[in-house]
Amino acid sequence: MNLPRVVSRAEWLEARKVLLEKEKEVTRARDLIAEERRRLPMVKVEKEYLFEGPDGTLTFPELFEGRRQLIVRHFMFSPGDEEGCIGCSMQADSVGELAHMWGRDTTFVMVSRAPLADFQPFKARMGWKMPWYSSFGSDFNYDYEVSTDQGESPGVSAFFRDGDDVFHTYSVFDRGGDIFKNFYNYLDITLLGRQEDQLEHPWDWWRFKDRYDAEDATGPGGNWWNGTRFKS
Repeated sequence: MNLPRVVSRAEWLEARKVLLEKEKEVTRARDLIAEERRRLPMVKVEKEYLFEGPDGTLTFPELFEGRRQLIVRHFMFSPGDEEGCIGCSMQADSVGELAHMWGRDTTFVMVSRAPLADFQPFKARMGWKMPWYSSFGSDFNYDYEVSTDQGESPGVSAFFRDGDDVFHTYSVFDRGGDIFKNFYNYLDITLLGRQEDQLEHPWDWWRFKDRYDAEDATGPGGNWWNGTRFKS
């Protein structure tokens, strides 16, 4: 590989200042996009959905746990699967401490189309503590375009609750979900970066966190792209 030039600390600092101005432009642009995102119109959820959790069946408003906002990680786990999607799993690993979202009146959950019993062993294996519900038997996954006749796709959706009324405010899919993989943010500041340029697909290196040393560790979730219209 062609490594960068080796320079003095002073010369590096000047180059860093030039890049910093470009980074600030990107930060300001992201702030403007976030502000515009919050001004998007919202859609009232008219259909009744039921979700199965460890403590029984919940309605959609009950998923909010009394908070005003809800973030749903659409986790790819189909009925009969023994393992979830690797990409969804890597994003789940990146969620972190939920108390910080709770502190801003926001609940985070994962929802999959498989029956609850199908993914409970996998959740235990991964050591995840966040709420994970099954939408099995409902149209939820299909209505929010993460399940189609072609298969499953990952995504994240945001909802707002006003009393018992729920509104859909945002969804993001495909490359837009990179922001939820925190390890990418760290890799992006390193010299070698993501090291995906020579791979056929960016996800070819992905592994479940307990299988990086396994010879054949790719598992399901490689070619999950099914053409959702919210491609980012």
